Amino acid sequence: FFSPLRYQAPEKELECEQQATLEEIVANGLKIQTYRWGDANKPYVLVMHGWAGRATQFRKFIPELIAAGYQVVGFDGPAHGKSSGKRTTILEFETALKMVVARWGIPAAAIAHSFGGGALLFSIMNGLPVKKLVNIASPTMADEIIKSYLRAINGSWKTGQRFKKLIEKKYGKPFEEFTAMHFIEHIKGLDLLLVHDGEDKDVPIIQAEKLLEKYPARLLRTSGLGHHRILKDEHVITACIDFIRN
Repeated sequence: FFSPLRYQAPEKELECEQQATLEEIVANGLKIQTYRWGDANKPYVLVMHGWAGRATQFRKFIPELIAAGYQVVGFDGPAHGKSSGKRTTILEFETALKMVVARWGIPAAAIAHSFGGGALLFSIMNGLPVKKLVNIASPTMADEIIKSYLRAINGSWKTGQRFKKLIEKKYGKPFEEFTAMHFIEHIKGLDLLLVHDGEDKDVPIIQAEKLLEKYPARLLRTSGLGHHRILKDEHVITACIDFIRN
């Protein structure tokens, strides 16, 4: 569970990477590959990919954010993309996020996909200075996260229970305390937009709906985009940028 697959980036993402200014930073002894697009004098939007993802998955967002007056900073999380490491957790993502903010300063906003949304909420709960966040297709509920994991590995419910016990033994806290439903209880003053597709089979929309019951976020519902194509949709990108600008 702690070892993400590294998928090969498609050609269009490699083109996006070639347009970036690359810089390596160090977090917890790991080399973290960072990317920056646009005018370095502009305020920046931080983008955070999901599990087994890459910063360049936001390639459709980047030119639109630049046109809106921002630069864009992203990074490959620990054990992801071109960063080092073989195993990682939300704790290592938090450390990397803090190092990125230490390097580039406080972002104007952040946009996160899937697991990246939980990593940002966890980091914000622990003091990361982000006041405006877009979470796209992000998991929030312990049982639903376990179900998604079991579907991916064709595992049994018993396997899921063993995993939860492993987390508790390793970190001294129940798995529920490492989910967005817990983080959000300790966050105030965050301007939060949730974007979720009604046909997302990886992370069902009920997870966003349940978070809305705990926090005064906004929810943009889409249809027919699923879990990944939502990052490429023109209307989603426009709505996210409008939210950030306003």
